[in-house]
Amino acid sequence: MPNVAFRAARPADAGSLARLRFEFRASIGTAVEDKEAFVARCTAWMSAHLTTGDGWLAWIAEEGGRARGCVWLCLIGKLPNPVEEAEWHGYVSSLYVQSALRGQGTGTALLEAALDECARRGVDAIILWPTPESRTLDERLGFRVRGDLLERR
Repeated sequence: MPNVAFRAARPADAGSLARLRFEFRASIGTAVEDKEAFVARCTAWMSAHLTTGDGWLAWIAEEGGRARGCVWLCLIGKLPNPVEEAEWHGYVSSLYVQSALRGQGTGTALLEAALDECARRGVDAIILWPTPESRTLDERLGFRVRGDLLERR
């Protein structure tokens, strides 16, 4: 792996994280919002959530001091349960690595950081929506299609 550093994201990273989010999502669909407007709106959202400790966490991969990848985790509290079952779910989102660092372990290290946090907190189930490109990585780290989950859109 190149000289990549991994760390928990801080509120001051929100601008870099927002630019990565735009890059990621605009690469898989047509952006309907101007990049500058999106980055400003997303930076405010990310900074607020990283500041308040409301369940949203993020990790960042940096190379040469530049953000090159990230992953987000939302901890979702479950209702109290009288049986032996953890009372948290995890939602992994926005795992993205710039193309120059793909295939070198950067995405694996980011996803493992989120999964380690889930293990530390005793999370019951972790969900994500894979992209076709991430599915192999997700499955290698233990994600499987479940038959007991329903979705409505």
